[in-house]
Amino acid sequence: MYDFTYHKPGSVADAVAILAADPDAKPISGGMTLLPALKHRLNRPTALVDLSGIAELRGIRQEGGALVIGAMVKHYEVATDPQVMAAIPALARMASTIGDTQVRNRGTIGGSLANNDPAADYPAAALALRATLITDRRRISADDFFQGMFTTALEPDELLVAVSFPVPQKAGYAKLRNPASRYAMAGVFVAQGPQGVGVGVNGAGPCAFRQVEMEAALSAAWSVESVAAVKQSPDDLNSDIHGSAEYRANLVTVMAKRAVADAG
Repeated sequence: MYDFTYHKPGSVADAVAILAADPDAKPISGGMTLLPALKHRLNRPTALVDLSGIAELRGIRQEGGALVIGAMVKHYEVATDPQVMAAIPALARMASTIGDTQVRNRGTIGGSLANNDPAADYPAAALALRATLITDRRRISADDFFQGMFTTALEPDELLVAVSFPVPQKAGYAKLRNPASRYAMAGVFVAQGPQGVGVGVNGAGPCAFRQVEMEAALSAAWSVESVAAVKQSPDDLNSDIHGSAEYRANLVTVMAKRAVADAG
């Protein structure tokens, strides 16, 4: 039997107050990870704090030279929003490949970033674009936000409110999906913009990371040949029944080449 208290606050302040009062309470957005964990009794929170009724967590807007996306914006909205498609088309294309239709219509960008699944797509984009993660109390750079497998800089009672992506001159993304789960075996997001060149990798390791050697190569010459010459080390990469660390290391280079081609 499920045994938790259900809350549906109407503001970020109310949600944070509930989380602060109960260290075993959990926020829930789309529920793509938390609901299966509840069903299998892998997570037993004392309370669920449903964020779906908080209007301030929604919306997409341009602010200066950045695109600001609310934490409760769904993958489908990122994929189809005219502002995203115009400012960062690679981000829209990436969102259109997440999971399946049901997942894209339930899952949220904030939930994905806060959960930090190794195979999630958005962390690679956040790292490559030098995004800023905005919470109810501070602003955190993407480099400081992702700290390890399913681990971020968020405090237990801290909520991700929005993410700010600097608009690049060009960007691209490519991934190889496991045909059964649709999770990325390896994905690479590349970007060239006001923050410089960024290359973010997801799926290959226990946490998304920047491929700094490829960033240096693309800074010198933006071309498929530049990243093709960089070989990813298999050290510390994932190795499981789906693929060895060496296989995933090779995939990083292959996907980087495709991402640069996707960027044009």
